[in-house]
Amino acid sequence: MSVQNPKEVFVRILSDLRESTERSTKFYQELGQAANDPDIKEAMEARAFVAEKDLSTLDQVFKNIGEKPVKGNTRLQETMVEDFRKELAEIQNPKAKVLYILMKANHLAHLRLAEYGVLVAASDISGHYGVGALLESAMSDKLSFIERNRRFIRNRFEHRMEHRAAA
Repeated sequence: MSVQNPKEVFVRILSDLRESTERSTKFYQELGQAANDPDIKEAMEARAFVAEKDLSTLDQVFKNIGEKPVKGNTRLQETMVEDFRKELAEIQNPKAKVLYILMKANHLAHLRLAEYGVLVAASDISGHYGVGALLESAMSDKLSFIERNRRFIRNRFEHRMEHRAAA
């Protein structure tokens, strides 16, 4: 399928983002289960819930621009998930698994953040300020998740280091 103009590029990127957001909901649930840690499970379930809300936002964006999602390329995300499963199976230490899962969740959030950034800029350039506002609200969810994840990692592993120093 050839792309003829910037709007078609926008729709394609938006479609890829919608599809990857839909898939990431399931992936966050898988991350939570794999961690075998109640705190991580809760955080990933919350992330999946927010991703569902982001899907509604993306559907509204399509409605606002009068377009429907097109079939996208999912190879990148499929490869990421396959690699994650393979690498996670090789990690034996539960604490190392938690760190690895949090790192992968952050990696996924950063990928989405980059896509949202491009779409927000394109919305503004094209004069679709309402679309930009919707996309930016979903983008703020990603920023919040990245910050929460960073603090969780810091707090979880600082606490462990304090126990080691005290022993």
